[in-house]
Amino acid sequence: MRGATRAVASGRGRRALLAPDKFKGTLTAAEVAAAMAEGVRRAGWEAVELPIADGGEGTADALLAARGGRWVAAPASDPLGRPLDARFALLGDGETAVVEVAEASGLQRVAEHERDALAASTRGTGELIAAAAQAGASTVIVAAGGSATTDGGRGAIDALSGCVRLPRLVVACDTRVGFVQAASVYGPQKGADEAGVAALAARLQALAEAAPRDPRDVPMTGAAGGLAGGLWAWLGAELRPGAALALDALDADAQISAAAVVLTGEGAIDAQTLTGKAVGELAARCRAAGTPCHAIVGRAQLAEADRAALGLGSVVEAGTQAAIAAAAAKLLTAA
Repeated sequence: MRGATRAVASGRGRRALLAPDKFKGTLTAAEVAAAMAEGVRRAGWEAVELPIADGGEGTADALLAARGGRWVAAPASDPLGRPLDARFALLGDGETAVVEVAEASGLQRVAEHERDALAASTRGTGELIAAAAQAGASTVIVAAGGSATTDGGRGAIDALSGCVRLPRLVVACDTRVGFVQAASVYGPQKGADEAGVAALAARLQALAEAAPRDPRDVPMTGAAGGLAGGLWAWLGAELRPGAALALDALDADAQISAAAVVLTGEGAIDAQTLTGKAVGELAARCRAAGTPCHAIVGRAQLAEADRAALGLGSVVEAGTQAAIAAAAAKLLTAA
């Protein structure tokens, strides 16, 4: 265990809020929360499970778990234009949908040897937004993480050109990178070499110059390879930091204030956690509410000064569901 500060808040009973993000590639946020709950109950505490997300992959699952609703199947195009069976989430109010960019336009949809940053399109994401509008959604949250694309949203905009009733668009952004900078920052991981990055940057410049509103100096417009900027410039989308948007949608502040302690976690906690990731945002809210927060993580790569800056009472490494349950039980047995 790294660090040690006040374990629980007094006067709030024995209520533990369990609000982890996913352990990417191994456990979903819901699976981590369930493992924590097993240990918390073993220690004699009430467990409240609230899986969280940073506005990227997993956002729809988190909002469905908290607000009810259902998955809706819809056909869409993958990043290279091939048809696929995709889906979006329609939340319990029947008026809000969540479209994850990774669902149709994600990097996982393209084998490594097929990656083509110049050809990859967000058309499939636009098709899912249109399908959500047709299903009755008046607001669509676009979760902009995990894309294979750097098309500035051109494909999605084209797909939405025939949309009879365009919904209000809110883009949950997982980066503050600008529109043109998306090429150099994210292009290489999407298959672009040096010449490809230059070509992507030139294309984004041309798109910005042709747009009704110039996205180049607007933070977060580079999310999902400029999709965020394209939707903002052409379709009036609202851009919001993804972690803050997700936590607000989950009514996390009220849950934090009602808890005696919060347990959070993610696959790897490191310096990036301080830059708008879900765990960092949650920890900041816990600190403001006076609710102690502890993290159970797959790998702890956070300097002690950064742990203190986040306001985390402790950081414990545990990479499996059994280890997570044991760590949670130990934390609250000692409280």
